[in-house]
Amino acid sequence: MKEYKVVGHSVRRLDAVEKATGTAGFTSDMKLPGMLYAKVLRSPHAHARILSIDTSEAEKLPGVKAVATHKNTPRELFNTSATMTFTVPPMVPVLDQYIFDNVVRYVGDEVAAVAAASEKIAEAALKLIKVEYELLPTVFDPLEAMAPEAPVIHESHKKNIPGGEVIQIPYGDAEKGFAESDLVIEKTFKVPVQKQAQMETQAAVAQVGLDGKMTVWSTTQTPHPTKMILAKIFSIPESKIRVLNPPYIGGGFGVRIGLSAKAEPIAAALSMLAKKPVKIVYTRKEDFIASDTRHAGYVTVKLGAKKDGTFHGFYVKAILNAGAYCSFSCETPGVLGCMALAVYRIPNQLYYGHSVYTNTTPSGAMRGFGNPQAMYPIESVVDMMAEKLGMDPLELRLKNIMKVGDPWALPYKCSSTGLAECIEKGARSIGWEKRGSLNQPGAKKLRGIGVGVGTHCSNAWPWCGDYDNAYVTVQQDGSLHLATGVPDMGTGTSTSLPQLVAEVMGVGLDKVSITFADTASTPFTIGSHASRTLYAAGTAVVAATKDARKQVLEYAADLLKVPPERLELQDSVVYIAGQAVGADCSGTPVCQPGESERKSISLKELAYTAHLRNKQFIGIGRIVPENAPPWHAHFAEVEVDTELCQVRVIKVAAVHDVGKAIHPMIVEGQIEGGVVMGIGYALSEEIKYDEKGKQLETGFHKYMLATSDDIPEIDVQIVESNDPTGPFGAKGVGETGLVPTAAAIANAVYNATGIRFTEIPLTEERVYRALQENRK
Repeated sequence: MKEYKVVGHSVRRLDAVEKATGTAGFTSDMKLPGMLYAKVLRSPHAHARILSIDTSEAEKLPGVKAVATHKNTPRELFNTSATMTFTVPPMVPVLDQYIFDNVVRYVGDEVAAVAAASEKIAEAALKLIKVEYELLPTVFDPLEAMAPEAPVIHESHKKNIPGGEVIQIPYGDAEKGFAESDLVIEKTFKVPVQKQAQMETQAAVAQVGLDGKMTVWSTTQTPHPTKMILAKIFSIPESKIRVLNPPYIGGGFGVRIGLSAKAEPIAAALSMLAKKPVKIVYTRKEDFIASDTRHAGYVTVKLGAKKDGTFHGFYVKAILNAGAYCSFSCETPGVLGCMALAVYRIPNQLYYGHSVYTNTTPSGAMRGFGNPQAMYPIESVVDMMAEKLGMDPLELRLKNIMKVGDPWALPYKCSSTGLAECIEKGARSIGWEKRGSLNQPGAKKLRGIGVGVGTHCSNAWPWCGDYDNAYVTVQQDGSLHLATGVPDMGTGTSTSLPQLVAEVMGVGLDKVSITFADTASTPFTIGSHASRTLYAAGTAVVAATKDARKQVLEYAADLLKVPPERLELQDSVVYIAGQAVGADCSGTPVCQPGESERKSISLKELAYTAHLRNKQFIGIGRIVPENAPPWHAHFAEVEVDTELCQVRVIKVAAVHDVGKAIHPMIVEGQIEGGVVMGIGYALSEEIKYDEKGKQLETGFHKYMLATSDDIPEIDVQIVESNDPTGPFGAKGVGETGLVPTAAAIANAVYNATGIRFTEIPLTEERVYRALQENRK
């Protein structure tokens, strides 16, 4: 395997000093001259019509500069997600929200907002707003919301299905496959609401100038699409809107793909009314109840197999809870289905799925985007099949997993896979051979080992529009500047993308700077989502750098009087291939003594020479990325305390095929973080609702996030299959760390207890009830 000078090395992150010293800029840190502070009045009801709203007393309060309601803000329908900017025909974006509406559809829905001289004044003003509501019928479960007698959440969607969008993916003949199978297993699973719980809550600062130009600093993961959404809402040309991060985001995990829970349009509407900059920062409670969550719902898996273990028929049905508004509820069921059908080589398959409106917090994008909801049920059923067949679960998986070149249901090729190697390495790490002999008779603490595998995508194309652009400019001093529209939300984008530039151009990383996540200074990109940033944006960055390098070598060829193909560029020096080049004591490259003709020139000298002759090298990358499947196998060892009814994870072995690890430490960190989120998904994290639709978990004091005490030994191992479509062979990794984790843990709990759980998280209460039922 080729060794690189910059790529594949865990260099010091370029944002390390800023973040370590606390000088990195985030939206919640923003301050502008004359800036006002905003607060939002939210609905106490799950479904109601606003009969009247009186803001007069709030407006009289000293320090209040603007009050916004459905009466004085634009009545343009939109979708908070980036959907409307890259939905491809024949699909049509579902536009079902206003900034404020006269109907509220969940507890926490926006009713009004106030901009004042301080947060304290704004909060006081909210209490002075008088609202009269007419309560409407409610429904909270997606299956109940599909009943003919269920209340209609949106009049334009009579069946409570966003856009009427039902996803069906047929591949072969599923019914024929089941009829020809020797054994068929079918099971329905219930998956919970999970929250992203990112460090920085939703936030935005908006400034509308006297010329009508709008600048918005925000926590969005997608600055360019957010600009397009704001242009639609306010009927302003996109050329008059600038959206940027300042420059960092305090975590994302999908909750900011598009608008940050309407923080941007609320701040902008108030800025227009007050004619001053306005800042809004959500409380943690607001973030919990009024920003998108992971989709809960029901997933049914039916698997048919031959006696020798060959999978022959497969059916997956998913009914997901969209919540009160669509957000990504058309796309998520589709990704769930595509990933569900992509792991195993099965000739007869069918997926059927959709989302359903309910009077709960909107569901949207969260790390994994439907895939964890698929793999927990699927991998549970695969283990059930292995038991029925009397086969080792690993043997059954290895027999049926997808291989390069195999036909499958996805609209792109299976161009690479290291899944078999992932399984084999993970099994060695966890000690799979001891799986049947972990417990003594009568033990109160039972141990078990389980496995879960899966795949994912590296961007959203070809399901959704997904393209990228980048600029790479050679500065007059020979350094390089990269301009890319993707944010850095803690994933190391601002380091890994410059690594690509440095490697392609043949310079040190210290010679590369970056501008990112600013629509005024970067070319269009969809943004950071779908595990695409390094893969897709990186492909554009490589293309732009190759373009700049080509220009440099062509220019140098004229100076050195040789064809461009004879030139090399390494360590910031252009030289004739095969000719020795030395350096003086200052490090400046020079010809070796005795040479009469010049055989090299430093990039610094070349760039300045070009500058004096009215030329600069600017590389442009314009790409529509392909797609590549990352693969992963997680193994979990757990301990189930049958007296305390607690599940504790002892160890997780997480082995991932990442194509090529551009920055291994960043890759390992992403996987470790994903594993911890997967542990929370499996064991403790869940938002529940009372009978009136009020969220019972509204902050970290109630929502059981996995903490440092819950984190087990995590053995991350990287497999590099070097995908031919990715930059230097890389694939996406951002979401993959939690896709199979819950499956591995649930299978390990079954191995320990003999109890198959069809609902997560595995809380003490659920474990207690299952143990009691098992004893009966």
